[in-house]
Amino acid sequence: MNTAGKLSAYGVALALVAGGAWAVGTAVGPLTSEAGTHGTEDAAHRDSNSDTVAETTQPDEPAGLASSRGGYTLAPTSTTLTPGTTNQFSFQITGPDGEPVTRFDVEHEKRMHLIVVRRDTAGFQHVHPEMSADGTWTVPLNAARAGSYRVFADFAPAGGEATTLGVDLAVPGDFQPKTYAPSRVAEVDGYRVRLDGELVPGRTSKVTLTVTKDGKDVTNLQPYLGAYGHLVALRGGDLAYLHVHPDGEPGDGVTKPGPDVTFYAEVPSAGTYRLFLDFQHNGKVRTAAFTVPAAGATQAQAPVTGDGHGGHG
Repeated sequence: MNTAGKLSAYGVALALVAGGAWAVGTAVGPLTSEAGTHGTEDAAHRDSNSDTVAETTQPDEPAGLASSRGGYTLAPTSTTLTPGTTNQFSFQITGPDGEPVTRFDVEHEKRMHLIVVRRDTAGFQHVHPEMSADGTWTVPLNAARAGSYRVFADFAPAGGEATTLGVDLAVPGDFQPKTYAPSRVAEVDGYRVRLDGELVPGRTSKVTLTVTKDGKDVTNLQPYLGAYGHLVALRGGDLAYLHVHPDGEPGDGVTKPGPDVTFYAEVPSAGTYRLFLDFQHNGKVRTAAFTVPAAGATQAQAPVTGDGHGGHG
């Protein structure tokens, strides 16, 4: 994963569930960053002189919209999960030669980061699978609610570029989509997290998350995967994905362990975004969620129902 403190197109993902999803319905442009764009889907075209398929990169597209990019493919063992229980989800990353990849670079203390979210942004999970010798990754996933889910595999093949691939999973049952009102304050497990700053299309914007508990600033946040906070942004309308990290890092002599965690967002288009902040305190990782219209988005473009508070949705 990128270590830059910018919202890069290593993610911003949010598409609508077929048959009823997160009620944003906005179609906005991709996120980019000075830290580098992962892009999502390489267009494939047939070479006129052969039967092979050649790839053409589209670097301005956001990450996570495709299961294949740059010769790498996210190949799950199964795309169906059983509702109401914990499932063992397994997958491989195959390389340009079609074989499972078994060597990955360590990014933020892990070789694989997996983001799982229902397409209405409920049930957000950030987990870390374990890999067997044959390149099969396995992780328990909680499928408490029915619906269509998106899984994002965030990794860097050894010596290669950081890549984010996405695939859909189905959890059978009665799907009841959730919607969310614009919100800049999240409450989770007695913590209150406030988001300050605007997402302004076309320029880099400072976004600060402030963590308090019982009315007091939390000034002893604990490092989690090498940072004081991790931010995932999901864009309404197309399931584009973005996973970023804050400005600075623990132990750099400058970055304080709270209450503020700062990010820099470069959003080229208006729209509504769901943002998820992972932070660790007293030995436990918690997630605070927000719904933020980017400048230029109208109120009608944003969800107008829901409780407006954070947590996992």
